[in-house]
Amino acid sequence: MTVRTRIAPSPTGDPHVGTAYIALFNLAFARAHGGQFILRIEDTDRERSTPESEIAILSALRWLGLEWDEGPDIGGPAGPYRQSERGALYASHAHALVESGHAFHCFCTAQTLDQMRAEQQAAGVNPHYDGRCERLAAAEVSQRLAQGEPSVIRLSVPNEGECVLHDRLRGEIRIPWSQVDRQVLLKSDGMPTYHLANVVDDHCMGITHVIRGEEWIPSAPKHQLLYRYFGWEMPELCHLPLLRNPDQSKLSKRKNPTSILFYRDQGYLPEALLNYLGRMGWSMPDERERFTLEDMIAAFTLDRVSLGGPIFDLDKLNWLNGEWLRHGLSDAEVLTRFMHWGFGPSFFESTWPHLKTRITTFGEAEPWLRPLWVTEPEYEAAALHNVGLAPDVLIEGLQFLVWRLDAERQWGREQVMSAVQFVCTALQLKLKDWMPVLFIALSGSTHAMSAFDLAVLLGPDRTRARVRLALERLGGVSKKAQKRLEKAYQVACESGQD
Repeated sequence: MTVRTRIAPSPTGDPHVGTAYIALFNLAFARAHGGQFILRIEDTDRERSTPESEIAILSALRWLGLEWDEGPDIGGPAGPYRQSERGALYASHAHALVESGHAFHCFCTAQTLDQMRAEQQAAGVNPHYDGRCERLAAAEVSQRLAQGEPSVIRLSVPNEGECVLHDRLRGEIRIPWSQVDRQVLLKSDGMPTYHLANVVDDHCMGITHVIRGEEWIPSAPKHQLLYRYFGWEMPELCHLPLLRNPDQSKLSKRKNPTSILFYRDQGYLPEALLNYLGRMGWSMPDERERFTLEDMIAAFTLDRVSLGGPIFDLDKLNWLNGEWLRHGLSDAEVLTRFMHWGFGPSFFESTWPHLKTRITTFGEAEPWLRPLWVTEPEYEAAALHNVGLAPDVLIEGLQFLVWRLDAERQWGREQVMSAVQFVCTALQLKLKDWMPVLFIALSGSTHAMSAFDLAVLLGPDRTRARVRLALERLGGVSKKAQKRLEKAYQVACESGQD
């Protein structure tokens, strides 16, 4: 048997370090067994998926040194490798399940489902789809379909007993069928949900081992049913522990920068970041901390994976990056990397238009460029308080700006200006009153190049990180305040601020 593993990111946002973590372990396992590593794009979420996000994901993984044997950009015998290009395949399999009695048409509207959930909650029952359309007579189903009534296709699930799964790391897992919902497989617009597309693609692409995060364990019974209903052999499962923040919570951008591009733009070495991800729940047989991808592949075995939640600690990453700078690369290599990061042609081309009207000598460039080079701008909370806005307005405005910038799918001067204008309108502020806050958050000073231009040069990841940093320096947002601000933000969005 040829081992085949895969990574299947959704192009709906920034390339996440969690994606790289799972990709690394899949690649290492495949290479260690002389197999193949496949990349496919799960872009069935048509509203949120963007070509820009796909390009960023591929670029980020390649920057780390992860290469795939088959994928949307290089092709392969099991293509196409974008789910949006495989729609007919999913539809035919969904209808085959209906024909075999393992799936059914559901005609429930959104209003019907909302009422169902409300009644269940009032009765103290966990909200779930109650299977009402599964009990419809075949003649009624045919008639309603013939009349063009919209429907989805849902998975049939046993009413009794339990699902028994075997996990490479966790052994036997048992989940009662009563806890498994009748999942939508094919939406009314003909697009598949993740679960159908995932199983069909894994089978058709010959995936032998599914190595993914532990958050997918609750979905495994649905996948097991689909394999059984189709008469296919299920790949071996291995659910890796989730990356966690130092407080043991799930790694999220609210507490740690999670975009691979953030670390690239901050000047981290790809070897160091990949090395660090390799240490997340796994270790070399000789326990050394600095190792290459080739070292990891040569020594890799899933038996050395620990189920304890690996902590993503920036201090540890910084230490490891320093070790790579001092001992992992030659001085000549470090110089080349440094020049490429901070002084290369692309950096000059992006910054020179903002410098040429401001400097008369090269020595005058440093103050203008410093915000782009530093890891974090240096300023005290007092600098933010001194702009003349009330503390609660500062907190609310910065939190609104974080959420607004997080929602941006494109990045440019126009998008940043729109986000700032949203904050000003929502809080009834004049633009000139809010701009000093943005200047300080991004540069540490009220005197810098245009804050909008600086945000474009910093890019989305570093801009968002600096706005979050400003929030932290003001004391952060408590859980109670977070809920209040979320409601206020939603009201602002619904009040025509968009």
